[in-house]
Amino acid sequence: MNFVDELRWRGMLHDITPGTEEYLKKGKTAGYVGFDPTADSLHIGHLVQVILLKHFQRAGHTPIALVGGATGMIGDPSGKNQERNLLSEEILRENQEKLKNQLSRFLDFESDIPNRAIMVNNYDWMKDYTFLGFIRDIGKHITVNYMMSKDSVKKRLGSDSNQGMSFTEFSYQLVQGYDFLNLYREYGCKLQMGGSDQWGNIVTGTELIRRKEGGEAFALTCPLITKSDGSKFGKTESGNVWLDPAKTSPYEFYQFWLNVSDEDAARYIKIFTGLDREETDDLIAEHNKAPHERMLQKKLAAEMTVMVHSKADLMASVEASEILFGKGTTESLRRMNEDTFLSVFDGVPTFDIKRDLLKNKISLVELCTEQTKIFSSKGEMRRLIQGGGLSLNKDKIADADVLVDESILLNERYILIQKGKKNYFVIRVV
Repeated sequence: MNFVDELRWRGMLHDITPGTEEYLKKGKTAGYVGFDPTADSLHIGHLVQVILLKHFQRAGHTPIALVGGATGMIGDPSGKNQERNLLSEEILRENQEKLKNQLSRFLDFESDIPNRAIMVNNYDWMKDYTFLGFIRDIGKHITVNYMMSKDSVKKRLGSDSNQGMSFTEFSYQLVQGYDFLNLYREYGCKLQMGGSDQWGNIVTGTELIRRKEGGEAFALTCPLITKSDGSKFGKTESGNVWLDPAKTSPYEFYQFWLNVSDEDAARYIKIFTGLDREETDDLIAEHNKAPHERMLQKKLAAEMTVMVHSKADLMASVEASEILFGKGTTESLRRMNEDTFLSVFDGVPTFDIKRDLLKNKISLVELCTEQTKIFSSKGEMRRLIQGGGLSLNKDKIADADVLVDESILLNERYILIQKGKKNYFVIRVV
């Protein structure tokens, strides 16, 4: 597999130093991507870099995932308009372990293949480096003029915010450059990859290797992903779409991909999945014949949910999605965990009741008219039931006076009332 050609057809190639493609064709090598552990989970904005390493390993090369315990203490100024809050070593260490577990879903760190992935932490080689030693050994090889020419520096110094840039952030490119030099020495790593906003930091490393070692190193970046309307990729009203299911449920994750536009789906299916060119082209062609069926979005959502979570999570997400469109059953509703239930019915009118109301049984009509305001009158509720338009936990109700108790609760806490096809109400026990 030609790694660069693979990236090119997938729309994942932005900048590349001269000679990189020719070098990679000569034989196997090592390449790395850095991840700052400033949060305890990766989000889908990181996925392009993760997929870069995944393709790199598929091409037979050795991927190195660098978790930046040292650089995470500084904060990368690239793409930022103000100084970031610095995290403690303890928090960074905790975050690193969680990121390693997530990266293991994409990269083979454990098997006996010759190009198994390597995980490193730049804190391990920076922690004992003295300030005087660093500025003498590294700082003398990179001029201030060179560092000032970087876009990440110029944008901050030329901004109207008057915040400027601290020496801490200004030195970031030197620390990242030293990372590349260290991996070059220790692992024969001659390629660094990242997002296009990292270009300046990456080529500082290639320059440092040239000046310190007289060696040749290469750089490659992928474009920053945006939506077709120009808005930021991976953001929703509630914030980032995380890979950690505790932060973004598998159902919400699935829904994010399911709801992208046709134009974005055609791009994302190439960038984020491992489907080959022929299968991708066929899928896009089929989708274009019947766009209303959203074949691309369904395939994209399925591939991504299985890759990041599991097949079981995909099946549960599909089942949960069907509930809103009238295809769900009482059994599927009862199988749904609380996080998914709350995600599916987010924004639905919700009424709170005391648990004692259900201990000795209560009629459904009293529950829906007197204890909650789902119906304005008992007559309105009885008329809807006569027309077959009321469901309790997806079961059709034929008698308004049916008695209910705690046994009907979903996740021991919720009751779902459905009026007609699309109007849902949640009763929550508090």
